[in-house]
This record gives sequence, structure tokens and C-alpha cells, in this order.
Amino acid sequence: MRTVLARRAAVLSASAVLLLSPFGATASAQPADAPTQLGAHELPAELVEAIDRDLQMTPQEYLDRAATAQQLSSYASTFRADHPDAFAGAWIGEDGEEIVAVTSSDAADAARQDGYTTRMAPVSAAGLEQGLSDVNTWIATLPRELSSQINSAAIDFLNNRIVIDVVNSPIGRALNLPTIVAGVKVVLSPGSGGPVDGRPMGGDTYVTTAGPLRETPTDRIGVCSFGFNGTDADGSAVNISAGHCNPEQGTASSVYLPDRENIDASEEIGRFDRSAVGSAAGGLDYSVIALNDKGVAAGLDRPTVRGANGTTLDITGTARPVVGAPICKSGQSSSFTCGLVVADTVETQLLMEDGTSRTVRGFAGTACTLAGDSRGAIVTGSLALGVTSGSNASMAPNCTEANLVLSTEGGTANLGIPVVDILDAEPGLNIRTATRD
Repeated sequence: MRTVLARRAAVLSASAVLLLSPFGATASAQPADAPTQLGAHELPAELVEAIDRDLQMTPQEYLDRAATAQQLSSYASTFRADHPDAFAGAWIGEDGEEIVAVTSSDAADAARQDGYTTRMAPVSAAGLEQGLSDVNTWIATLPRELSSQINSAAIDFLNNRIVIDVVNSPIGRALNLPTIVAGVKVVLSPGSGGPVDGRPMGGDTYVTTAGPLRETPTDRIGVCSFGFNGTDADGSAVNISAGHCNPEQGTASSVYLPDRENIDASEEIGRFDRSAVGSAAGGLDYSVIALNDKGVAAGLDRPTVRGANGTTLDITGTARPVVGAPICKSGQSSSFTCGLVVADTVETQLLMEDGTSRTVRGFAGTACTLAGDSRGAIVTGSLALGVTSGSNASMAPNCTEANLVLSTEGGTANLGIPVVDILDAEPGLNIRTATRD
């Protein structure tokens, strides 16, 4: 949910609470382009530090594995089209090995001949996807007091099963799971670097209101973060953010750059042109902010995202989530933090301000995400991967404590909305990318 301001004197960080356990899933079913990545020497120092700290990789290993993930995504798309009943998932192992799961020996032989490691599985990707659909249909029939106890459902292709994340409560533990789906597992959940650039970019804060800012009560001023800068079908400047950040769905609510000394003096830099959450958006959670001349003049026409202290990263293309791919998240609170994609298809309930809930679909990663990081940019290599929708560590004071507290529950997890899915839903929408020589 979008966060509101506690007072006008200071803009507070946005937060979204999402309870997720990391699951394995399949590679994307559509081919990916092969955009040029930045060179290892071009990565911001702060990002290099995060890659070493969180992934124990060199910058070049990080870029190489990100590129490998996109190649595997493209191969999986073609392989699935050729073997629709035998394809059972694809992912990158911890050692960087590219794995293709299959249900038949003929399909295994084909994948091995193409140079991939294979794993036999009892259920195909199509079968598990149908199982996930059946689970979500069942969840939709439950009364609110029961459905609210289910955090998310996902396909675990590494173990060829569906995983349902249930609140560790008396009601959650007593839920009768559907017998129509086989192989269901239940999980119970409870500073430095780079030159400073003061211009706004992806990962920075904006505030939003349904009406005039000065006439809006302080507790109704929403706080969110810019995602990736882009252009629409007309070539006009836009920013891609989360759909639930729009205070009134279906309206062109105003977006402001916050004046931290006097919030009433914040400058309007655009309006929500489109926003959608849940089934109306194909399970996505995204918005398109149409930027005005002041927004463009402020610097929101550049292909950059931010870590802390002004560190910037040039975006060179787009990518699809692939299990095992390295990711790094740009955010104000925790700067650059890195992790891996652990599920490329996760569905969870997002609680709206009117008390209703909507099913949101995205990918899960392990990059620590704190309050203030929400709706920020997620990258793999220097490619745009998604915008942050939620996290299980939003209320933690820092990532060290979050990792300690959540270590028994699988560690930190965040939900991202894939950029490529947003672009598919909005014909003519493009992410700004840096020109490479």
C-alpha cells in the first residue's frame, strides 16, 4: 500500500509490507532481446560493493551471469514451444549451471544436445501453471477472514510443486487446502560511493495527492518512489511506477517533487496518466506518470536509477526474470542491495486503502528491501528488470537486522513487477536506455 505523510515538515519514506517466502520457478516463456550491458568498469562503486557483499561475485561475474540468464530465457521459450508437454522449467543453479527440467527422456536428450544440464520432473510447466490457477480460483472463493491468511501462491519448479505461503496463525494453520491440486507445500511466515547527482531519477521519492496539495490533509498525502524513466507512444516523457501509488484509481492524480523544508511548496512535475492493480492489469501493479515540462527539466528524461548518496547507474536495456539470475535493487533507505531471483511467478494479495484486496503477480528476489525502497528500480546487470511492489523486511531498521530476524524464514524477500510485462500491457511504452558506443 502507499504510505502517507505524518507531517508536512519532512517527507517520510514509503513502505509496503509483503510476506513472501522465496520459491523457485520457471524461466520466462517468451524470448528476450540481448541488449548491451555496461562494462564492469562502468558500474558505480557502491553497486560493486553491494555485488561483492551480497553475492560474493566480481562485477564481471555479475554481468556475465545476468547475460546468461537472458540467454537461458530465450532458449527456454523456444524449447517450450517445441516440447509443450515435456518442458518443466529452467533456471540457473547456485554454481551458474544452466538447467532445463523435462518430463520425458526425448526432451532430455534434445536439451543435452544443446549443451544444457537436464533434470527429470513428474509434472510439466503447463500442468503446474494450471495447478496454480486452480489454487487461486479456490482462494477467490474463500471468505475475507480466510483469504487474508494466505500471503501468496507460487510455482516451485526446482521441486516441481506449488507452494502456498500461509500466515502462522490459528486460522492459517486450520485452513483446508484444496484436494484438486497435487504436490502442494505450505509455508508458514511470520553508505558511500559515486559522485552526487541532485537531480531526481528512478528510486527517488515523489509525493501524490488526489486533490490540491495545500488542501490535502497531511495524513492523506501519499509517498512513493519513481521507477524507470521512459517514453509513451507519442514520445512524451513518462515514469513507470507502482499502480497502487495512485491515490484514486482512474483519476489523473498529481505527482510532486517533495520540498523537504516545506511540503506545501513541492513542485508538480506530472500526473498519473494510467494506473492499474490486479485483474484489471492482468495481475500487474503499475502506473504511468505523464511528466510535464518541469519534470523533464528536473532531469526525469534520463536513463538512470539511484542508490544512496547520489550514486547513479545507466540503464542499457530490459530483461526478464529468470530463476538464479543476479539482481540489485536501487533504493533510498538501503541503497544498492543485491540478491537472486528465486521465483519468476508469484501471486499475492495486495490490500488496498478501501479495505479490498487484489491479486498481484510478479517475481520474487532476495535483495533486502526496506521502508523507503518500495516502488524503486530492480536491475540485473545494467538492464531494467522490475519495480518493487513489496517486501517482508519493510519494517526493519536496517538490512543487517532484517537478515538476522528473517534468517529462519528463508531470509529477506521482495516482490517485483516485471518491466517487460508492463511494456507488453502498454503498447508504445518504452524504457529510456543509455546509448552505447
